[in-house]
Amino acid sequence: MPDSPAVALTHPALALAGVRHGFFTRRGGVSEGIYASLNGGQGSADDPALVRENRRRMADALGVAGERFVTCYQVHSPDVITVVAPWTRETAPKADAMVTREKGLAIAVSTADCGPVLFADAEAGVVGAAHAGWKGAFTGVLEATLAAMEGLGATRAGTVAVLGPMISKTAYEVGPEFVARFVEVDAANAAFFGSSPREGHAMFDLPAYIRARLTGAGIGRFEDMALCTYADEERFFSYRRVTHRREPDYGRLLHAIALA
Repeated sequence: MPDSPAVALTHPALALAGVRHGFFTRRGGVSEGIYASLNGGQGSADDPALVRENRRRMADALGVAGERFVTCYQVHSPDVITVVAPWTRETAPKADAMVTREKGLAIAVSTADCGPVLFADAEAGVVGAAHAGWKGAFTGVLEATLAAMEGLGATRAGTVAVLGPMISKTAYEVGPEFVARFVEVDAANAAFFGSSPREGHAMFDLPAYIRARLTGAGIGRFEDMALCTYADEERFFSYRRVTHRREPDYGRLLHAIALA
């Protein structure tokens, strides 16, 4: 089993003193077939031993012990966990975001089209990670993450957030009921929907919606990597791409941040 490093993308906005981060791609792992190669999804049908090895490589890339690389049981909620110690897969809490001020502990979220957002207030020594699909973003997971970071001493003005690879507007077609749900809450949300080739449908700009939610919440700095998981098969897994192809399962990308 070749011990090649897990391949992660980074962003200059998170190149902060005492902070390590990575938006992991599908490269640098040991999984095969539709999971090739850096599948971090414990909920996938991939060989669990291969997934564990992939996650160990991700932990190594961030300079943390394997048992201190943690993920939640994600349920598309606005719920946030303040992490003070690692847990096992069997005891993982149900939530879609985590915050911590513990050093040497990496918090990671799993995606396959949803928006991964990594947060850091380096001066306060607080980091966060959020899984922001449409439902989580719509119900407040991003604002809840900022509030939880404030509870640990961070400030919104001092916090940087970076949105990693996710599905773009050009690949995210939705139906009329979806559009109505957003517009009923706020008519201004119509700005996040564009025309679709299919009558009665629309293209949803979830990255722009995430940006609007965070800037509206007073984030100090927001950056979007503007990388589409659906379009870039070589680097990213995509749930929607797999669905369109009617493939049996899909790999998961992990995105992690830690205090050194």
